[in-house]
Amino acid sequence: MSQSTFVGIDVSKRSLEVHILPSGEYFSVNYDEAGLASLIQKLKTLQQLQVILMEATGGYEKPLAAELCAAGLNKVCIRNPRFIRDFARSTGQLAKTDTIDAAMIALFAQMFNLKPQTIPSQAEEQLKALVSRRQQLNKIRTAESNRLEKATTPRIIESLSKSLEFLNGEIQKLDNDIQLTIKQNPVWYAKEKSLRKVKGVGPLTACQLLATLPELGQLNRRQIASLAGLAPINRDSGQFRGKRMICGGRPAVRKALYMATLVATIYNPTIRNFYNRLLATGKPKKLALTACMRKLLIILNSILKNDPITICI
Repeated sequence: MSQSTFVGIDVSKRSLEVHILPSGEYFSVNYDEAGLASLIQKLKTLQQLQVILMEATGGYEKPLAAELCAAGLNKVCIRNPRFIRDFARSTGQLAKTDTIDAAMIALFAQMFNLKPQTIPSQAEEQLKALVSRRQQLNKIRTAESNRLEKATTPRIIESLSKSLEFLNGEIQKLDNDIQLTIKQNPVWYAKEKSLRKVKGVGPLTACQLLATLPELGQLNRRQIASLAGLAPINRDSGQFRGKRMICGGRPAVRKALYMATLVATIYNPTIRNFYNRLLATGKPKKLALTACMRKLLIILNSILKNDPITICI
C-alpha cells in the first residue's frame, strides 16, 4: 500500500526550503517566478500527496499558497509557527535553521495527519487588508490626538492638526472601500445586515468580524470561542484547581468584540442581564466582561449558522 506524502515548506523572503516525507528528500529554491515554477513542477510529480504545510510568516506564505492553489495543488495548510516550534522542542530538537524548520514542518504534518484547508479568496484577502489598514491608521490617529492634547507650541499644534485631518480623510476613504467591498458580495452583505441587528454590534464591528473571523457561523459554540481565544483554559493538577484563563486565538477578534460588548452591557437586554447577574455573584468586572464577550460571540455565531438574514435577538 502506498504511503501518503507530506511536504513541509519553510518560507522566507528570498528562498523556500522544502522537505518531503516519508522519502526524506530535501531541496531549496529561490522565492521568485523561476523557483515557484520549479517547485510546482516537482510537487506535481509526488504520489499520494496529502498536504503541503507551511507556517504563517508575516504574509510571505500567502503568495506561495495562492500560486500552489492556482496550479491545481489544492493541498495547502497554514499553521501558527508557535505550534510547530513547540512540537520541535518536544522532539528534543532545540537547534533552529531553515533546513531543520522545513523538516519539522513536514514531520508535524505527518505526525498529526493534517488535512488541506480552505485558502482565503482574493476578495477575502482584500477585505482583511482594508480592515487591517484601517486599524493601523486608527491607532496612529489616537496617538496623534493624545499628542495634540498636550501640545503647546503653535507650530506643533498646526502640524498635528494637519496630520489628524489627513488621517480622518484616509480612514473615511477606507470605510467607504470596506462598505463597497461588502456590498459587492451578496453573502457578506447578508451577514453584515444580520450582525448589525444585534444591539451593540455596529458597522465597524460587523466588518471586522467578517474580515478576521470568516469561520463565524460555520463552527459550533466551543470551536468558535476557542478560535477567538475566548474559551477558558483549565489549569488543574492533582488536587490543585487553578483559575480558568483565556489565551491564544485572534487578538483582532477580541478587540472588536470588546468594544461591542461594552455597548451591549448597556443597550442589549440579554448581555446586560447576564453581565449584572455575574457581578451580583461576586465576579470581577473584567471576568464578567470576558464572559459577556464569549456569550455575544456565541449568539452571533448562532445567528449566522441558523439564518443569516431573519434571526435576531
